[in-house]
Amino acid sequence: MNCLDFHREKLADPRRLSVAARSHASECASCLAFAQSVDESEAQIERALATAVPEGLAARVLLQRRNAARPAWRAWALAASIVLSIAVGFNALKTAAPGEDTKYAAYAIEHVVESPESFTTLLNTGPDALNEAIRSVGGKIKEPIGRVRYIKLCPVGKDFGWHIVFETPQGLATLILVPNRQIASAASASESGWSAMVRPARMGYYAVVTASAENTEIIDRQIKTRVEWVAARDEFTGVQVAALSAFAAPFLPSKN
Repeated sequence: MNCLDFHREKLADPRRLSVAARSHASECASCLAFAQSVDESEAQIERALATAVPEGLAARVLLQRRNAARPAWRAWALAASIVLSIAVGFNALKTAAPGEDTKYAAYAIEHVVESPESFTTLLNTGPDALNEAIRSVGGKIKEPIGRVRYIKLCPVGKDFGWHIVFETPQGLATLILVPNRQIASAASASESGWSAMVRPARMGYYAVVTASAENTEIIDRQIKTRVEWVAARDEFTGVQVAALSAFAAPFLPSKN
């Protein structure tokens, strides 16, 4: 078993690993660290699912999850994302300390490096998932950003963020959206053969990550022109709970 196979198996069912996967993790420090990160992420998402949310949403999403058999990681991760996005939408934004903006660009690179499966896996590729992810940081799509291949809620630094991989003429690019964390200004970072640019959004921040500073600048310009980052905060928090519940429902397993 190689590292990529291990990552795929761990993400498919974090609580059940084959003998080969356990043996690989015992000999590979990187994959052992990855497994521990996935376990921590799963615990954080379960805590997020227990967060008090508007009554209607709890009845449609959280109650269904309690009464159903435990769904696979891919089946319920997006539903958890919706719950978390709503929860942070009702809270005050957290503000980064002065001079710390570059740190968030480094967090984005770190997360991309630790998530190689995001470039080989198709996950939550529908337009509704992308629209809701961008809306969670106060944005609105004006033009398509490219064919989306992967959307997942992940821990990014000390926060949660949407990890989005999409196709561009320059190759695959990563867009990370972090609700509820405000940064003061744009900042960039380059590490481990990757380049990142972070910018403030209406209700959080976003990061563009590619394999070169030149491509990051190109994709960053595209994101700025194809996404409107001026959505009012109350536009998101005032969305009817029923509509969000209906969006989340297809990603939850049936009770049968």
